[in-house]
Parts: sequence; structure tokens; C-alpha cells
Amino acid sequence: MSSSKHSSELRRLALSVLQPGFVGTEAPDWILRDIGDGLASVVLFSRNIVSTEQVARLTARLRAENPDLIVAIDEEAGDVTRIESATGSSRPGNFALGTVDDPELTEAVAADLGRQLRTAGVSLDYAPSADVNSNPDNPIIGVRSFGSDPEVVSRHTTAWIRGLQSSGVAACAKHFPGHGDVAVDSHHDLPAYPAGPDEIAAQALPPFRAAVAAGVRAVMSGHLLVPAYDPDLPATLSRRILHGLLREELGFDGLVVSDAIEMGAVTRRYGIDGATVKAVAAGVDAVCVGGESAEEATVALLVKALTAAVTGGELPEERLAEAAGRVREFARWSAGLRAAGAAGDAAGDGIGHVAARRAVRLTGAARAALPLTAAPHVVELAPVTNMAIGKETPWGVAEPLRERLPGTTSVRVRGQELEEGTVALESCALEPAVGRPLVIVARDAARHTWMSRAVTGLTAARPDAIVVEMGLPGTATVAAAQIFTHGASAASGVAAAEVLTAASAL
Repeated sequence: MSSSKHSSELRRLALSVLQPGFVGTEAPDWILRDIGDGLASVVLFSRNIVSTEQVARLTARLRAENPDLIVAIDEEAGDVTRIESATGSSRPGNFALGTVDDPELTEAVAADLGRQLRTAGVSLDYAPSADVNSNPDNPIIGVRSFGSDPEVVSRHTTAWIRGLQSSGVAACAKHFPGHGDVAVDSHHDLPAYPAGPDEIAAQALPPFRAAVAAGVRAVMSGHLLVPAYDPDLPATLSRRILHGLLREELGFDGLVVSDAIEMGAVTRRYGIDGATVKAVAAGVDAVCVGGESAEEATVALLVKALTAAVTGGELPEERLAEAAGRVREFARWSAGLRAAGAAGDAAGDGIGHVAARRAVRLTGAARAALPLTAAPHVVELAPVTNMAIGKETPWGVAEPLRERLPGTTSVRVRGQELEEGTVALESCALEPAVGRPLVIVARDAARHTWMSRAVTGLTAARPDAIVVEMGLPGTATVAAAQIFTHGASAASGVAAAEVLTAASAL
């Protein structure tokens, strides 16, 4: 083979193992050119989405260059939504579904989502999160997990995969080998999971074993250090974890996708190009990139790094070819899955709202205080969310409550405002609620000192206040009137508003 021909073939192989994002609601010329040159996948984010119909036009244009193109999306439903980022998800997230603990319901919700994604032309969904949220202070998983019990997470991971794939969209279990027992957000730095092999086998791995048994054909690696298997390299860059544990021990023979390769957990030490090379060398078949680095130059940089690593002996060409082969195999399979998927309108039966309502829980004090008969003042305590949750995605209870009780007023308060003294709870929360019901909306109050302090202060001043917790429940205060939605999706906000205005709702 001539040098130029070999160089061209290497470039095609390198392009085929990338899953880049791009900016805009129409396909940029560089993406179309790269697809023609061998790019086998793209990933969509909220910046690419206006409506299901628009995404369908976009994906059709992309597939005009390659009918088997893998179109991925990071759509978990619940708090992490891309397809409904502008409105909030019409389906609850994993924690709400795990709370209900009805696998048939979980399967129906995932199938409903799958129909919407398939209509939009999506073929791979980076979901479900199969992480067991065993650390309640986890800053990155939380309500994205089905729960803290490996058995619960396993059966709902199975149900989600079955439901999504029945609609023609491939599932992707994440974040292997389990991101639930960490205390650092991997978007920024490298978290560690210091448990021993026996604890990992009992706590973190069961949902991934269940996913493999359920027929999942894609698994996403996590950017976390697991010293029991590899004391030096995070899972995404570790052959011991991706090959030894995932392939040999768990028997997975499908597509290994990296978590976003630009995340600080891997780039702070290796750079985006170095992390990409190390990931493919370790056993990653498809490198997700472009959540933040969505430029043509990034793809060019990674292609250059991969081809240079092959010619320099850092990355065996056989490994790159193997990864490209797995991508091709997955693309053919997912195209067949898409063609055979169940058709139908998403959310036609409102299953997401049914599920959200079933996930709501009340304390006895809340039952006694409901329904609200006068328009309340709503105080929403807003944390800084992790980067997986779109800042543009609406959440809360005030808007759906205003629709049901005209005259409802609201304020959204952030911790920094309270700490800097630019906002005072007395003037923004208590004074407007004089002579009216007060509803306090929290989101993971147990994880945020400022928020739990605010809830305590407000309920001390107004013992009749009703607290709606839209994150992890934490420790319930017996005397307080509390409602738990187990997630902050739009569907969960509506469910809370329904409970607040109708005593017989639950």
C-alpha cells in the first residue's frame, strides 16, 4: 500500500471511531464532508434541537451522506433531557421510576421516549444510567440513578433497555464500572471509587451484568479511578477495566463508548488529544466529544492525534481497526433495530405524567394541609447544577401551580445571593407570603448547606409552610409538611402542583 493511500485509510479509521457534536440546528458543511470521509457517528445536544420535526429533518440530511450513520443523543429523561430541554422533560427520571419500583412502568416510559427519539431519527441513546447511587453526597449522579439498591437499579436498568430498544433506539448503559459512589464531579476533576473488588462486584457491577443480559449493545465508560482494578488510570483509559473487567469478566462484546472525552477528569492530565489516544488504546471503540468542544478543529486535532499515534507506535493499528470494526457492526445492527422499531406517537398516552404522579410521596402533615385553597407564594431554592443538567431546562413548581391557582407568586433564590446578602429571605420569601400559603421548593437540600439552612429558617418562621423536595429526599422532618417528587422534571413539577391543589390526588 502506498504511503498516501495508507495515510488516507488511517484517517478514515480515525474518523470512524469519533462521535462528535456540532453547533446549530442544521448540518454544518464540515460534518457532511467528514461523514463522506468516514465519520460514522454524530451526537446531538440541546443546541441542535428545536422540535422533533426539525431534528428529523436534520438527521435525514446527515444520513443522506451515510444511511447507517449512528445518531446519538444524551437523553436520560428526568433532569437530564436534550430532546425536551426547552420545556423540561415530560417524563420523570430514573430515581422517580426506581421509587415507584414497577418495572413495567419503567419499560413503558422508556418505550415512549424511544418512539419520540426514533421519530427524530436518533439511533443511539446514552441511557440508562446504571449507576447505583450509594453515596448520597454524589455531585454528579443523584436522581439520575434508579436508587441506592443494586437489585432495584438492576431490574430497572433491564426494563429501561427493553423498553427503549423495543421502539428501535439502541440503549447505552453508563457509566462503567459505576459512578454512584464518588464525591467529585468528573466534569472538573478525577473522582475515585476506593472500594475493594468484592464490594464493587456486589454494589456497582450488578446493573451492568443485568444490562449485558438484557441485550445492551453499547456501554459507556466512566472517568473515575478504580484502584482495585487500576491504581493509575481512570476507567476510560484503563485496559484492565475495559478489557479485563468489562469484556473478559462480564462477557460484553458490543460497543464501548467513552464519556465526553473533553471532561476535566481525563484532560487535566492528558489533554483532549492524549486522552483520546489512550482511550482507544485501552479499548474504547467510539470516542464521544463535542459537548463543549464542538468545532471542526477539535475533530481534526483528534484525527491527527490518532493517526500520529499509530505511525509513532503508541496505538497499534490493529486496535484502531478493531474499534472501527465494532463501530461498523453496531451501525448495521442499530440501523436494523431502527427499521424494526415500534412506530407511534410519543407521549400519546401521557405515560410520563402517570409515572411522575405515581412517584410523589407525602408526609402526614402535608396530607393534612392540602389542598391549597388560596394562591400561594412559592420560594424556589435553586442550586448550581452539574454540567449534565442543561442550564436552560426549566424546573420547579411555581409555573404549573400558577396555571392551577391564578395569582400564585414566586421567587427563585440562589445560594450565592443569600451568602452575598444581595437577597434576604425575609423580604423575598416571608413578607410576600403574609396571609397566604407558603410553598418552599428545594432541590437536594440535604446536599447543600445553604439550602437546608434556608428551609429550616423558613419553616421555623412559617410552621404551616409546605416543602416540596425535588431532589434526593434526605432526612424527612416529621413535623414539616413535605412532598417528595424524586426528580425535577417538568412532569414531576406538574405532579407536585396537582397534589398541592387536590387533596384526593394521592
